[in-house]
Amino acid sequence: MANPTDQHAVVREIEKQIAELEQSSDSEVTRDEIERLRQQLDALRDKVAGAVNDPWDRVLLARHPQRPYTLDYIQMLFTEFTELHGDRRFGDDQALVGGLAKFEEKPVVVMGHQKGRDTKQKLLRNFGMTNPEGYRKALRLMRTAAKFGLPIITFVDTPGAYPGIGAEERGQAEAIAYNLKEIPKQRVPIIVIIHGEGGSGGALAIAVGDEVLMLENAVYSVIAPESCSSILWRDWNHKQDAARVLKLTAEDMLRLEIVDRVVPEPPGGAHNSHQLAADILRPVLRSCLQELQELSPEALLRRRHEKLRKLATCVTGG
Repeated sequence: MANPTDQHAVVREIEKQIAELEQSSDSEVTRDEIERLRQQLDALRDKVAGAVNDPWDRVLLARHPQRPYTLDYIQMLFTEFTELHGDRRFGDDQALVGGLAKFEEKPVVVMGHQKGRDTKQKLLRNFGMTNPEGYRKALRLMRTAAKFGLPIITFVDTPGAYPGIGAEERGQAEAIAYNLKEIPKQRVPIIVIIHGEGGSGGALAIAVGDEVLMLENAVYSVIAPESCSSILWRDWNHKQDAARVLKLTAEDMLRLEIVDRVVPEPPGGAHNSHQLAADILRPVLRSCLQELQELSPEALLRRRHEKLRKLATCVTGG
């Protein structure tokens, strides 16, 4: 369980990861991850995490290298987790994990994006960026849950869908769009937890739910602040301004009715105590499940569709 008290040790670990990534590959994705890690170094050295006053501070906290990931939450909140693999069409995407589990002795299907903690895991998990087979695996698991009447719980934490040529050739956009069409049809409760980065369609492809929870220091946005800065200002130097313009914080999302509840984090952020972050989330998750499981499938679908129509009205209507 990560509980970093020695900031210097964390800095040294990030510096080590940067050096290893520089040696491992020269792809655009790796270069982007190196830049993100360097931003984390700056944040740690300046102790940004101690004073979260700006949306950019939230972005840095959401990306903190010691923040709990999906498998950490699964280990702390669920029992008897059995991971299921593959999309039955191409392969198994390690950037998205999921399977059967029990939450307080009740069977559920749980899934989510998974980032890597060290360099080896980052490369294995593709930095948390999912390929189309990952989204197809997620839909396969959701349909399995619906078949057996099991609630679905998804954990969202990704910079975005993987933009590689292979992913595009295998139908990345189609996989995301198909999930958005099919997930609302599932006749079981769906709870979404945005606990880190909610990056564009890569996040949204598993983030359609009856209750959408967002951790206090998570972010949710159509584009990363760096990319927005590159488009609007032609460089990354205005990423702080872009973060403010994008309205990506949990408070923004609640005000815009994109999410239903904001879940507090331990003082300083979830990275300071994984277990406390899970303990805070547990009763909220329990309450949501109890509320949704009292509804019939027909009432659940009606409630979900009304929510989505309202969301579309809010977004298009300003």
